[in-house]
Amino acid sequence: MDRLHVTLSDVLANRYTANLTRIRELAAPLTENQFWTRPYPYGNSFGHLVLHLTGNLNYYIGTQIANTGYVRDRDREFTEPNPPSKDEALKRLEGAVAMVIETVRAQSSTDWSMPYSAVNTNCANRLDIVIQCAAHMQQHIGQMIYLNYELKRQ
Repeated sequence: MDRLHVTLSDVLANRYTANLTRIRELAAPLTENQFWTRPYPYGNSFGHLVLHLTGNLNYYIGTQIANTGYVRDRDREFTEPNPPSKDEALKRLEGAVAMVIETVRAQSSTDWSMPYSAVNTNCANRLDIVIQCAAHMQQHIGQMIYLNYELKRQ
């Protein structure tokens, strides 16, 4: 592997690890009830955002690049009437992030530029979707920070 390829793989793996670590830090002080509470009639609970990120990674990277066979039900990520426990939801996210990191590390220098297509994305290649999914996680981490703030105020 050339130096740029190794650096790219390391940076991406470290970004996903850091995102997961931050989500775990934010989830830690939340009770089971707070994890699934929607502080506003609009928007999502922290837990439903975790389900959403898990589905996002499992579909866009798992199904489309790693060929895991994952079938996504995006609407259910936000409306799951019988959600798993907080611990189980976080374990599923950990599994999705582990799969992403394994997939990132498995890419060759030429794999990154392979054409990519999936429902609801205009990413042109594998590198594009891997970066977009990391940014998507960070967007929802921002929402999780705000949810924590609101839940502590209540």
